[in-house]
Amino acid sequence: MSEKTLKTIRIKWVRSGIGFTFHQKTIVRSLGLNKLNHTVVRPDTPQIRGIVAAVPHLLEIVPEPKAPAWASIPEYTVHHAPVVEPAAPAEPAPVAEARPAAEEAALVEAEEKPAAKAKAKAPKAKAESGKHEGPKQRTRQLAERLLENVGVDAGGGDKRPQPVHGKNRQSK
Repeated sequence: MSEKTLKTIRIKWVRSGIGFTFHQKTIVRSLGLNKLNHTVVRPDTPQIRGIVAAVPHLLEIVPEPKAPAWASIPEYTVHHAPVVEPAAPAEPAPVAEARPAAEEAALVEAEEKPAAKAKAKAPKAKAESGKHEGPKQRTRQLAERLLENVGVDAGGGDKRPQPVHGKNRQSK
């Protein structure tokens, strides 16, 4: 009898081995069960059934799970449309009027000039607005704002009023 023709059973660990003998815990581990509520599939042989019968209070044989009803419905069905030969056109397609090469070149240049002018103007707008600065300048500005809020200027000096020492000091 080959392995493919053997039936299988599903064995589930249902109760903890705490409080039971080491021998019973090793029986559970020998079936390949590692965690509580773990289920394994083993061949349905008298030897496996005998192991499960040795610790029936820790293990149980569970039935095969049923496939859900939605699994039997295909997700989609492909219908092949009948192949139809395309009909030959009755009238020939109209031929575009031929333009002289000079007119064609003039149209291409006219389309390229506004795009080139827009590209040339774009860097000036960025530089004037000051919004698109490098990362170092942006970091420097953020650091200056943070230091202003704390009361320290970027040069390292302290802007807070200094306490008066000596004779001019006010006592509490």
